[in-house]
Amino acid sequence: MNSLSPLPSPKLALPTLIASADDRAQLRFLEFFAANIRNSNTRRAYAGGIGEFLGWCAHRGLASIAAVQPLHVAAYIEELGQVRSAPTVKQRLAAIRHLFDWLVIGQVVPGNPAGSVRGPSHSVKRGKTPVLTPEEARRLLDSIDVTTPAGLRDRALIGLMVYSFARIGAALAMRVEDVFVQNRRLWVRLHEKGGKRHEMPCHHNLEEYLSSYLDGCALREDRKGPLFRTIARGTKRLSGTSLPQANAFEMVRRRATAAGIETAIGNHSFRATGITAYLKNGGSLERAAAMANHSSTRTTQLYDRRSDEVTLDEVERVLI
Repeated sequence: MNSLSPLPSPKLALPTLIASADDRAQLRFLEFFAANIRNSNTRRAYAGGIGEFLGWCAHRGLASIAAVQPLHVAAYIEELGQVRSAPTVKQRLAAIRHLFDWLVIGQVVPGNPAGSVRGPSHSVKRGKTPVLTPEEARRLLDSIDVTTPAGLRDRALIGLMVYSFARIGAALAMRVEDVFVQNRRLWVRLHEKGGKRHEMPCHHNLEEYLSSYLDGCALREDRKGPLFRTIARGTKRLSGTSLPQANAFEMVRRRATAAGIETAIGNHSFRATGITAYLKNGGSLERAAAMANHSSTRTTQLYDRRSDEVTLDEVERVLI
């Protein structure tokens, strides 16, 4: 049996206040990210925010993690609010609060210095994600050259996000076997946040896009392989590597520019575009929430941009 290679010293990646602590505190800190947080996006965001806060503390002369007091957390949050948005500040505070809760339970620190600190007030009634009109979405999809593997892939990925309201993370996590036939119709299986599995039938356009992609790129037999893949360097053929989210974003912006779309869209725009189009065509908010795998219709309402058209109509009444 091959032995596992030794890992590098954790001190190489630990913030100063943690690297200078004892082994028990270091282990508890690492366990917070490895064992307590299962979502990779949340782990990445919390690690960045906590690392910045602990670096801020070290820069101001705090000698240990146990020396952090509510006043330090409050001062950091106040400073952060001058340069970051309210949602970002609230996320950072939540990360700090959860970390210290974990350290308190592990008896590393006596109390949670973030427990009494209040974050900024923030209320959202309308999402900020740029959306496309149905005409723009159709123009974008029709403009993609599907005579190449990259074109087949890109149309299938964008179509999936539009017609199934899929998050980009869930779409890129799909494997070939997550596109399947049920009751003589093509279905997709999405692995959403929190380990939730979400299945839904395909719109007839999406069924065409996915079938053309699977057949045109000979993917059907590689059932365990990633559905959306990078293009192998110098070959213009699909590789066996999953398409990274950053690459998908660049692809979307490039395709939108080529289609003459000036709206600064991103991966999330297609989720909002699909939900808005569904509701405009008479779909119910409750069904939209179920299709988007939202636990509450309040979340779905953030993607409903039908009011934008009302606002524009009213603006045009100003005749001068």
